Amino acid sequence: MKINQYLDATYLKTINQANISEDENQQKVIDLIREAILYHYKLIMIRAKHIPLAKKMLLEANSDVLIGTVIDFPEGNSSIKSKLEEAKKAILLEADELDFVVNYKAFKKGEIEVIKSEILECTKLCLENSKVVKFIIEVAALSTEEIIAISQLIKEVVLTNFDETAAKRVFVKSSTGFFKTIDNKPNGATLETMKLISENAKPLQIKAAGGVRDYGTALKMICLGVNRIGTSSAKEICTKQENNNSEY
Repeated sequence: MKINQYLDATYLKTINQANISEDENQQKVIDLIREAILYHYKLIMIRAKHIPLAKKMLLEANSDVLIGTVIDFPEGNSSIKSKLEEAKKAILLEADELDFVVNYKAFKKGEIEVIKSEILECTKLCLENSKVVKFIIEVAALSTEEIIAISQLIKEVVLTNFDETAAKRVFVKSSTGFFKTIDNKPNGATLETMKLISENAKPLQIKAAGGVRDYGTALKMICLGVNRIGTSSAKEICTKQENNNSEY
């Protein structure tokens, strides 16, 4: 197993979040792209504004690394119309995969029809444009029961409205990595939450994101059935495997 092909190497901070200049922030994106080319990651996850730069660099390197971006990130509480408009712009920029933040606050309020419509319309747009779609449910904001319910809901909407092959292009993703927790509780993927998602969202694909920073944890996630790992520590994970068995 080559773990690099499970990795969505991620840099999503704005200049305000990183507290650096625009040039410095762009340099971080450039460094990520170069690293992705070197280590042959599956995908780089970046803000939409950086997609043209990434496309140019990947083309020049003749690299098959994919480009992903986020939609309605990190809050997820915009209207469906707004999400679709943002997604259409990302599609025009030729993003390969789109990670939508589900309106988990509406879900927690019991607004199930809103969530059903959101999943349906966003999936339809992406599949019609041959894009992979991922739905971020923000596990740190949800109870165990809510994680189970929303995973099952996404699966139900996708399998009811699209053919079986669609399941291979739709992911349930754990986290944004930006959610503010109290008492320093994990704000991203844990083995417990990914087990819940895997048990309740399959045959959809599963992505663990937020808090996966080492090879051992990444390997455990894959053993749970995780298909993709979003991480800002992709190099460390690949280097560890390289040291162990010379595969990356």
